[in-house]
Amino acid sequence: MIALPLRSWFVGLSRRIKAAILISTDSVFTLFALWAAFSLRWSDWYLPKGDEWYLFAVAPMIAVPIFIRLGLYRAIIRYIEIRALWTIIQATTLYSIIFAFILYESGIKSVPRTVSLLNWLLIIVLVSGSRFFVRWWLDDVYYRVSDDGDDMERDKKNVVIYGAGSAGVQLASALMHGGEFKTVAFIDDNPLLHKQKINGVKICPFESLSYLMEHHHVANVLLAIPSASRVRIREIIELLEPYAVHVLSMPSVSDIAQGKVTFDTLQEVDIADLLGRDPVEPVTALLQANVTNKVVMVTGAGGSIGSELCRQIMQLQPRKLVLFEQNEFALYAIEKELQQRNITVLPVLGSVTNAIRVEKVCKTFGVQTIYHAAAYKHVPMVEKNPAEAVWNNILGTLHTAQAAIETGVETFVLISTDKAVRPTNTMGATKRFAELILQALSNNADTAHKTRFTMVRFGNVLGSSGSVVPLFREQIANGGPVTVTDKRIIRYFMTIPEASQLVIQAGAMGQGGDVFVLDMGEPIRIVDLAKRMIHLSGLQIKDDVHPNGDIEIQFTGLRAGEKLYEELLIGDNVSKTSHPRIMRAKETMIPWSELEQMLKALELATKNDNFEQMRVVLQQAVVGFKPQCEIGDLLWKQRRID
Repeated sequence: MIALPLRSWFVGLSRRIKAAILISTDSVFTLFALWAAFSLRWSDWYLPKGDEWYLFAVAPMIAVPIFIRLGLYRAIIRYIEIRALWTIIQATTLYSIIFAFILYESGIKSVPRTVSLLNWLLIIVLVSGSRFFVRWWLDDVYYRVSDDGDDMERDKKNVVIYGAGSAGVQLASALMHGGEFKTVAFIDDNPLLHKQKINGVKICPFESLSYLMEHHHVANVLLAIPSASRVRIREIIELLEPYAVHVLSMPSVSDIAQGKVTFDTLQEVDIADLLGRDPVEPVTALLQANVTNKVVMVTGAGGSIGSELCRQIMQLQPRKLVLFEQNEFALYAIEKELQQRNITVLPVLGSVTNAIRVEKVCKTFGVQTIYHAAAYKHVPMVEKNPAEAVWNNILGTLHTAQAAIETGVETFVLISTDKAVRPTNTMGATKRFAELILQALSNNADTAHKTRFTMVRFGNVLGSSGSVVPLFREQIANGGPVTVTDKRIIRYFMTIPEASQLVIQAGAMGQGGDVFVLDMGEPIRIVDLAKRMIHLSGLQIKDDVHPNGDIEIQFTGLRAGEKLYEELLIGDNVSKTSHPRIMRAKETMIPWSELEQMLKALELATKNDNFEQMRVVLQQAVVGFKPQCEIGDLLWKQRRID
């Protein structure tokens, strides 16, 4: 156990002292290598004679400056890698050549030529071998100690790395230097690698996972396949789901390449991987059409969709980007994120319900494209505050659209929702009414304008505010229960970046009054999503079959205005577009002359807090609006605020 404090003492030395120790050691090695070369050549214990002593005096004086110049004393021995061997070979070869030249120019007789060759081979072995020995000595996990002398190995968690490629090897190397995980095995699908080892760690087939869990107490599996497609990752996750292991993953190749994270950054499994759907390569021309070298404004710029739209837009090189947002902190956060780029970013604090403010902003900055993402979208909250939803979602859209017409905006894209289709809640009804406004303005023969209005309708996005995913993560972290409204409820999901890219592309396809719907893939049962997230956290579901499980799933009943399933189309009249995941829907519309009267009635009812009349107008305008909740059951009947 004497070695333990010795290691701690050596690690704690300053860089200058460590370099001095290495220089002294290398000096001894040069002397020993030269002596051993003579001894091996003569097959006897060699003792220098006469002028031969000068050779031993000169050897360190030649070697050490060369080693310093080539950086042998700048490397941190504890983290030295095999590629450092090439630098050592270069340094020792240069030393051996210079020493051989001096040796034969010195005129010292009876020195065999093979001594130079033996000296070169021996100095390579001694210098390189010593460094890798010290690396092993300092890095041996069985002897590594913390500051208080306790064995850190006891605190490490045994893990299995899925993927024995270059990413897996780098991850294992990084974990070896850390204090949290110890790699006990690799798992790889390639049968040619099975039973082989990488740095002493065995590569096993997937079938060995049960054995590793039982005999090595493995509770974590790290996915080290950053370049794999989402389809393949989903297949692997489905294989791992039955096992009580916590699944973590490396970041994607794109995130590593952009410098957002390092390759050894571990994170929870991206729920997007559970969708098993790889994004379609975007059409560059569609992305650039309404953005590149144009003045673009995003309303609701600080929200989930709005902020991602801003990020995507910035990559497309607009001339200016106007961030329109009523939440001060959200505006500050997105401006701070974007202002470091070489494009003019203009933060504007304001509400879309302020018609004068919106029009003035569009006129002042010469806005050419608007992405209208500002809306209240939380279904139960909107049910309890319907008047504000009408002001923001309907009248806010009206004022922004009219400002676009008055100031000559070229393109106006509304971010809509699948909840606008046959809605059962106020939020969906207000979003469908917003669509009707843009349809009517596009087809209003009495108003000549050049603004193209387009609507893009899609379902839930992963990670948005109000999404079940962060809620489930929080509930699992707190020990449960995980709450699901109904075991039958299903939803369509899409990642925010994919949805934002498709919105930009769909907006470029619009002719005027178009309703586009995004292909959301296959729907997912929310209870299945909850179960997978529990399993991938290494926990077991607590139910009648497993009464001693970790996390219970509770069914709370549908919330106010919530549907069991969502739809994207009101009718069946849909056609394909040039993009495989964007479809054009032919929806019914209301002429502007009729809709204008409804808007006046709706505005009056809202000002007077006449919730009954508000609902009547919404039901009159929105086809299929069948409210789930009676007005008296909600917080609609409030005292009027004078």
